Amino acid sequence: MQNQCSDIPEEIVTDKEDPNLLSLQWKRQYMRGISATPSQAGVYYEALKGSSASLARGSRNFRPGSMRKVRRRAVFKNGDCNVMQKNLMRRHLRFMQDLYTTLVDSQWRWTLLVFALSFILSWLFFALLWWLIIYTHGDLEEMHLPDNQAESGWTPCVSAIHGFTSCFLFSIETQHTIGYGVRTTSEECPEAIFMMCFQSIFGVMTSAFMGGIVFAKMTRAKQRAQTLLFSKYAVICQRDGGLSLMFRVGDMRKSHIIGAAVRAQLIRTRTTKEGEVMSQHFTELEIGADECGSDLFFIWPMIIEHKIDENSPFYNMSATDILQDKFELVVILEGTVESTGQSTQARSSYLNTEILWGHRFDPVVLYNKDLQAYEIDYARFNETTQVDTPLCSAREMNEIYKIQEGFRTPETTFTARQLSVNHSEN
Repeated sequence: MQNQCSDIPEEIVTDKEDPNLLSLQWKRQYMRGISATPSQAGVYYEALKGSSASLARGSRNFRPGSMRKVRRRAVFKNGDCNVMQKNLMRRHLRFMQDLYTTLVDSQWRWTLLVFALSFILSWLFFALLWWLIIYTHGDLEEMHLPDNQAESGWTPCVSAIHGFTSCFLFSIETQHTIGYGVRTTSEECPEAIFMMCFQSIFGVMTSAFMGGIVFAKMTRAKQRAQTLLFSKYAVICQRDGGLSLMFRVGDMRKSHIIGAAVRAQLIRTRTTKEGEVMSQHFTELEIGADECGSDLFFIWPMIIEHKIDENSPFYNMSATDILQDKFELVVILEGTVESTGQSTQARSSYLNTEILWGHRFDPVVLYNKDLQAYEIDYARFNETTQVDTPLCSAREMNEIYKIQEGFRTPETTFTARQLSVNHSEN
């Protein structure tokens, strides 16, 4: 793959008589992303504007017959992790030991099913116990039924009990302290008094447990993360004389995220010195917004920037390398929800094909004089503008800048000559 910034003519490097011509040629040929080869003039990098075939036709920098590497996502665009687990020993037992977290993490249909069964089964279970107590006391005999108790003078354990259905209704009343005033426990049976106390305590605990699960599911951080936005694409362009990788984050709600912080990690394959291939190697990227670092005063959408310098893993990667490489950039936004005080985390990711080289985000925050307030246009949240950007890597661009500025040391001259020799050999 030919690299535009590696095509350094030897006569430009060794020209000492006309430095103005040198600067003019560099600016015209390289800093505007134009190749020294006339057939490649005006070629820019645009990702995901069409299929692989259309991309190959639209960029002469794309070698015919070559295949782009597309990494399988570890994190989906909505923040879900693309991870499956298998061959776990005693998986169900371990999950049952942490039943609360299991129910909170489960889908709503399973939570509601467990919610309903926990009450219905407990009603039936205690109804059976009440029936056994009443049956052993003899309250279900013909002469001891409610209609004949006045004649026989029988005192039942629970009044107004005709059968199992009556026991089931009494179980519901006892567990939820409904108390319609028809069925009541008498002093005749100590076991009935104990059962009434036990079921009342059990009902309170069950209601608190299931209510806590439903409340936790409705207020968990994942729901708040749905209103935190990440731009569809990341971009690479020049900022303050160097290349920068940028993406945009935004919050749809008026309640702010307190202590918002952004992190970015690069997932790519790495080979160690011993030959070990690490296919899921994480690299932490240094990012920040404006001059505030990674801690944000998150009142409107902000552009998060990663400067591609000597410490960046993108330092030696050109536009062609970005398109052809195989990596995933995972971005994470964390903070505390102002209205609830709970921590939240939103995630997204960008594949190499979702990074637009030579693009810049359009402004979305404008001051409305009529409303006397800042107005955010989320319709332009993902909009970018194509700008002139060198197609070479940040390392090669820095070397070009040194030559432009007149630092004609033997080291820089040798580097430029070596780049020219390497290009001619290719």
